[in-house]
Amino acid sequence: MTVSQDAAVQETITPDGRTIGGVLMEMRNITLRFGGVVAIEDISFDIRQGEIRAIIGPNGAGKSSMLNVINGFYHPQDGEVWYKGAIRGPMRPHQIAAQGIARTFQNIALFHGMSTLDNIMTGRLTHMKTGMLSQSVWFGRAQREETENRAFAERIIDFLEIQSIRKTPVGRLPYGLQKRVELGRALAAEPSLLLLDEPMAGMNVEEKEDMSRFILDVNDEFGTTIALIEHDMGVVMDLADRVVVMDYGRKIGDGSPEEVRNNKAVIDAYLGVSSD
Repeated sequence: MTVSQDAAVQETITPDGRTIGGVLMEMRNITLRFGGVVAIEDISFDIRQGEIRAIIGPNGAGKSSMLNVINGFYHPQDGEVWYKGAIRGPMRPHQIAAQGIARTFQNIALFHGMSTLDNIMTGRLTHMKTGMLSQSVWFGRAQREETENRAFAERIIDFLEIQSIRKTPVGRLPYGLQKRVELGRALAAEPSLLLLDEPMAGMNVEEKEDMSRFILDVNDEFGTTIALIEHDMGVVMDLADRVVVMDYGRKIGDGSPEEVRNNKAVIDAYLGVSSD
């Protein structure tokens, strides 16, 4: 295993008292192509332990492609992905989950015929070690394991304030609650790195406020590192510790929300044409 020399970064304390540690993941000179189309071109940035890291940019900027590189679904043709101090090669989905990376999707990907509780329990699959035979008889270790996993799922349900819909098939739920259930399923995996693909998309103002609160609480109470794509700039500026900005597959900005807000290239490309 090769160890990154840049993994050790001094801890910093945010103005609201949260601790941000060293580099958890680093993208080094990432280039991703689909045939002759360059989706990502020579982009480098890192995600630090305990922070909320936003990825923004216009439609078609390559944000979702980058998120798919981060979670291992795409493997770049050029560049390196470093995770927890080691270089990461191509992986299968179960290996990604075992590494502690979970995500939600831009288009909700739940089991609509299953209840809220059962959907959240699917997020515990990587924590279920007993075999199918042991689980079928539900005795001894299998019984203890399921009891522990169900208790954790119930903790997530309480945390997200969805006790009243725990037995409701998610296909009957309004859109905002379905997004909350999907967040719960991702949290059930106890991820080190949580990826959120447009968590506020399609929500009204009240639903956005609720989701923003839960994202902050996940980061604060669980200590989960979060990387998110979001188009609502007010949300991004309120939530993110740092922001990386993409445009046509290239990085045009990277820094604190205030630095990004005042970056002329970002203003011209994404927030509107600057007056300079």
